[in-house]
Amino acid sequence: MKEKTGFKPLDPRVGIGHVHLKVADLDRALNFYCGVLGFELQQRFGTQAAFISAGGYHHHIGLNTWESKGGSPPPPRSTGLYHLAILYPNRATLADALRRLIAAGVELEGAADHGVSEAIYLRDPDGNGVELYRDRVPADWPRTPAGELAMFTRMLDLDALLAEGAG
Repeated sequence: MKEKTGFKPLDPRVGIGHVHLKVADLDRALNFYCGVLGFELQQRFGTQAAFISAGGYHHHIGLNTWESKGGSPPPPRSTGLYHLAILYPNRATLADALRRLIAAGVELEGAADHGVSEAIYLRDPDGNGVELYRDRVPADWPRTPAGELAMFTRMLDLDALLAEGAG
């Protein structure tokens, strides 16, 4: 059941456009986001900032050292970004992302099937949480008999995901 807040709902066309991450080392972050995940560098400002994207968009992710050069990740049990989520268009592209992570030796923190989506969880070199996921079509989302969304968390079969689009 949706909670009543007394506020007018947000226009459904609104979306999350980009995220900026504080990083300790710009080159290290670019090696991960561009080298491992495959984002493309759109613009760079020396050792201070870079803007990266998929498909030539001005930027999906901004990386900067303005307040964090040489810094360390926030300590556990502190506030801040839990993770950024990168949406892949289908299961085959998510499988490709998993193959890239394995080839680069990136350790996974987890992988889950949420009914509405399938997700892989990891940390970037600065300790930022990263979720790589694909959505199922809304018609396939789990629902209660009353029609309400019924998401869950189950283990994602990584072997089955890797078999997707392979060959």
